Amino acid sequence: MNGLIGLGGTLAILLTTGLLIGLAGRTHFAGRWLMLAALLVAINDALLTNLYGLLPDLVGGSRNWQGKLLALAATIAIAALPAFGWRRSGFTLAQAPGSLKAALPVAAIYCAFFAALAVIFPDDPARNEEIAFQLTMPGLEEEPFYRGILLLALTNAFPDRKHVFGVDWSWGAGLSCLLFGMAHAFGFTNGSFSFDPAVMALTAIPAIVAVWLRLRTGSLLLPVMLHNFGNAFSLIV
Repeated sequence: MNGLIGLGGTLAILLTTGLLIGLAGRTHFAGRWLMLAALLVAINDALLTNLYGLLPDLVGGSRNWQGKLLALAATIAIAALPAFGWRRSGFTLAQAPGSLKAALPVAAIYCAFFAALAVIFPDDPARNEEIAFQLTMPGLEEEPFYRGILLLALTNAFPDRKHVFGVDWSWGAGLSCLLFGMAHAFGFTNGSFSFDPAVMALTAIPAIVAVWLRLRTGSLLLPVMLHNFGNAFSLIV
């Protein structure tokens, strides 16, 4: 029940914020795409939690392998739909012409930031399963969802663009970063909603970098690789 209430809070924030933005620029707002984005969040949350515990865990292990795999499978299936499309969702290894010249220095700074965090705040020795999980699942599941199909849906909801730092930003990009931060920092436990500003900052800020890389290169490749690097580096040094 806590998970459903937490999801309800997240969707309420998304829809309220989205509607306020949309009403401020009615001629450039597609409400159906905002509603679709909310549906995507609900589907992702349900699968990550194995339908809130209703599905038996057939994969096993101490980490949520099954939930991540189910959510990834749904994201891939949705990206294959004509309304989304592989390339428009970022499912391509091809990088936009000339983009790597700008993207690689940003990727290096991203890696240096997480390497510094690993040195300043070292982790205890990790088990092999934990290392394997962090090297794969977070980036493979979260980037295609948040920087892939969800970003596309929210960008379609708010089609106005502003060209900053070499990419075309929209309200949808900002909302995708907000939702990514909330997925880690916002929830419902012990009868009340909780919010951790520090966790929000440590997730939403890297999400902005990941969105920039996705928009600049047209691909999810670098965001996936960097996401897993950031999660796993402190476990293997």
